[in-house]
Formats: sequence, structure tokens, C-alpha cells
Amino acid sequence: MGATISTCWGALPSTAELFPPSPTVYTSVLCCFQYFPLMTVIQWILSWHPAGKTSSQSIFNIPGRIAWSAMEIVGPINLIYSMVTPSPYAPSFTDLPKSNILIVALYCIHYFNRAIISPFFSAPSMSPIHAAIMSFAMVFNWFNSACLAGWLRGYNVPTIPNFHTASSGSASPRSAVVDLLPTVGVILFAIGMAGNIYSETALFRLRREEAEKRAAKKTDDGPPAGAEAQGSRNKFHKVYVIPPSRGVFRYILYPHYVFEWLEWVGFALAGTALAPFSALPASVSTSSVGIAPPLRLAPWLMPAAWAAGKLAIPLPLPAVVFVVNAVTNMLPHARWGRKWYVEKFGEKAVAGRGAVVPGCAWM
Repeated sequence: MGATISTCWGALPSTAELFPPSPTVYTSVLCCFQYFPLMTVIQWILSWHPAGKTSSQSIFNIPGRIAWSAMEIVGPINLIYSMVTPSPYAPSFTDLPKSNILIVALYCIHYFNRAIISPFFSAPSMSPIHAAIMSFAMVFNWFNSACLAGWLRGYNVPTIPNFHTASSGSASPRSAVVDLLPTVGVILFAIGMAGNIYSETALFRLRREEAEKRAAKKTDDGPPAGAEAQGSRNKFHKVYVIPPSRGVFRYILYPHYVFEWLEWVGFALAGTALAPFSALPASVSTSSVGIAPPLRLAPWLMPAAWAAGKLAIPLPLPAVVFVVNAVTNMLPHARWGRKWYVEKFGEKAVAGRGAVVPGCAWM
């Protein structure tokens, strides 16, 4: 038994190979992360999600703002560290094309809002988050940022199957529409982020207004008893409302989720601008650019690979994996969230809205 454990431990990559990931580790990490959607099957079956509206009492709870910030900040920290740390497998950060640096900036802007602005400045309160939820989210964000770092540093990973052919190579003519994809991507990213922030801010405002109404009512009826009377609890704590069916909430209950998905679709489209490292300046040596082992694509990624081959554009594989994983991770939360709204406020208040699909009671 001890020999088996020792062998397995010895097979693990060293810290130097993980931070930042070497080409071989990059393929392994990307291979594992692309199958994350299979894990989300559990989320469809179990409603257990001790965070936010559905948090519960537990000795393993961590204060909401701290837990949220910790699990969201892992991604940008790991990405920045992996990008600026010298590596024998990739050019230095300053030698990277501007398109690569732009993608890094987009990612960090999103997570600066998620890790700093949202929990500490926008949200009126955040319910405790179970340590398990925080840990899973931190692992997710590490995997995601490690995959993005290898891609953005120029690791070349052949895919199986490979839909790029000689006729669809970089020398073949490309349409003006294809050349506009990165610009469209940046625009979609900006629209998605603005919509996400607007939707969440609207929810926070509604919570504040409801908490103020309750506080005023308690004042009129007499001083509250217990812990609240002593001022030991944030008056916004566990105050949740169902958004009225107007504006971005007219047809769905979770527009902030949809806008975030739009963000990452735009992020992936912007990633089609990443230049091959043969396009780097002649002064930059490309002999050290890492060639990663081949990766056999998960079945659900093949349409994106086929489309990239058809359009003769680089496949932004880690960004596509991120889109798929974000949607499959958040979709069951939205579904259970709609059920929570129905149980808490009734079908009449839900007004026939779907979670993320208009008019769909199941989704």
C-alpha cells in the first residue's frame, strides 16, 4: 500500500511544472477540465448549495464576503503569475502579441469586479458560504486560469480530431466577417459585463429597499427583540426579494447569468485574434515555444473545433471550454433558484418566467 501511494505521489507534477504549467501538464489539466460538465450532473440531481439564498447553518460556514472574494480571486492571481513568470517553454510576457495581453486584461477586469467590487462595495450583504462550495470554486478557477495561461503563452496543443486542413490553413483567404470576429467578441464581452453588473446591481437595490421597509415597519411596531435589537446583525442579512417582471427581468429570473455567458462567448470570439507564434517579431526566439502532447477532444467540443477549421481561424479551445463549463455549472443553479422563488413567493410572483429561458418552467 505504501509503495503504491509513493509511486502515485512520485508521478504527480512538481510545483515548478504546475506554476506555471509546463506543456505536458497543460494538456493534462485541459483534458481534465474539458470533462467538468459530467460533474454537473450531480448539481441537477441535488439541490444542496449552501451559499447565497440557499445557505444554511453550519460550523463549516465562512463569512460570505470573504469566501466569495477568496474563491473568485484565485483565477486572476494564478493567470497573472503564470503569464509573468519566466518559462523555458514560452516567450516572456513583454514579447507576447497585444491580442494576448488584451485577453488577459478582459479576464482580469471581470474578476476584479467579481472578487472586489461586487462583494465589498455593491452587495448589501452576503450570506455565509460553506467551505466545500468555496473550495470547489477555487479549484474550478485554478483549472480554468491554468488552461487559459497555457493557451495565452502560446502552447500549441494538437487536437484529435483536427479539423484544420491544408486548404483551411493560415495562407488561405479569409472573409471580412471572419476578420471581424475578435472585434465582435470584445463588443459582446463589454455588453455582457455591463448587463451582468446592471442586473446584479438591480437585485442589490431591491434588497436594500426591502430591508429599509422592514426596518421602518419594525420601528413603527416597536423595537425588535433578540440579536437584531442589539444591532448585532446586518439588517440586509437574508433579505431576498423576487424581481418584478420588467426590464431585464421581464422574461427570465436570472438575466445576470445569461449576460455572463454572453461575456464569455465574446471572450472566446476575441480569442480568435491570437496570432500564431510564427508571427512574433524576428527578435523573439520561438524555438522554446511549448509543443504540448495531443488532446482528444470531448464530444461536445467538436462542433467548435469543426467551425474553427471551416473558418480557418485558430481554435480558442480553453476559452470554449470555459464557456461550456460556465453554462453547465450555472444552469442547474438557475433551475433550483427558480424552484426556490416559487416556494418562497409563489407562482403568481414568478409570473411564468423561466430561470434563463423565457416561459420555460423547467429552465
